[in-house]
Amino acid sequence: MSALSALLGAGVGLGVVLVWAGWRGVTFPGTRDRWVRPRVEGATLRLGLAAGGAVVVGAVTGWPVGALLAGAAGWGLPGLLGGAKGRAEALARIEAVAAWAEMLRDTMAGAAGLEQAIVATAPVAPLALRAEIAALALRLDGERLGPALRAFADEVADPTMDLVVAALVLAAEHQAARLGELLGTLAQAARDQATMRLRVEAGRARSRTSVKVVVGVTAGLALGLVLLNRSYLAPYDSALGQVVLLLVGAMFAAAFAWLAHMTRPAAPERILGGLSDAGRPARLGGERP
Repeated sequence: MSALSALLGAGVGLGVVLVWAGWRGVTFPGTRDRWVRPRVEGATLRLGLAAGGAVVVGAVTGWPVGALLAGAAGWGLPGLLGGAKGRAEALARIEAVAAWAEMLRDTMAGAAGLEQAIVATAPVAPLALRAEIAALALRLDGERLGPALRAFADEVADPTMDLVVAALVLAAEHQAARLGELLGTLAQAARDQATMRLRVEAGRARSRTSVKVVVGVTAGLALGLVLLNRSYLAPYDSALGQVVLLLVGAMFAAAFAWLAHMTRPAAPERILGGLSDAGRPARLGGERP
C-alpha cells in the first residue's frame, strides 16, 4: 500500500509540474523552434492533464478503467474545448499574406525588381510572417529566387501563401507579365477568404458553446455521482462492471470526438508540395529543380 501511495503521489506531482509547464509555456531544450515549441507545449499540457486525471480518478475510485478514461479525457479536452488561439493565428496569417502581396505590388510599381522588392519588404512585413520573409531575404544572398521561394512556401505552409508563391515563381522563371495586377487580385482574394472565415467562425461559435455545455454537464454529473452517491456506482466495482464502464466511456469518447469534428473547419489543401527526398524544394507540379 505504501508503494502504491508513493506511486500515486509521484504521478500527481508529475501531472502538476507538466500542467504548470504547459500553461506557463516553459521552454525545454530543443523546443525553441517556432513550429516545434507550440506543439511541445500543447503535448506537455495534455500529458500533465492526462497523468493527473488518471492518478486522481484511479486513487478515488480504484477503477483501472476509470483511470484510463480520465487520462484519455485529460488528453482530449484541451483540443475539444480550446483552439481559439490557433484559429486567430490562422486568420492573422491570411491577413498578413494579403498585406505582403500588396507590399510587393507597390514596391515593384516603383521600378524595383522582384528580388529587390522581397528584400525591401522584409523589415516591414506583417508580424505574422516577418520571420519567414526575413529568412527568405537572407536566403536570396546565396540561392536562386525560384528554389528560395519554394523553401519559403514550405516554411510558411499556408495554402493562401502558396498562391502568392506560385505567382512569384512563375514570374521569376517564366517572366510572367502583369505580376503587380495578379498580386493585387491575390491579396483581395486572401482578404475575402479571411472575411469568409470570420463569418464561418461566428456561425460555429454557437456549436462550440453547446459542446462546452454538454461536456461540462457530463463531467459534473460523473463527479457528483462519485463524490455524493458512491453506492450508486457500486456495480462498476466488479470485473463485468469495468467492461461495461469501458464500453460506456468509449461511446462518450466517440460522441465527443464527433462533436469536436463538427466544430472544426476542414483545412484546405496546399497546391505546392514539400521538400523532395533529396532535401531540395520541389517544383510546381511535383518536378525537382
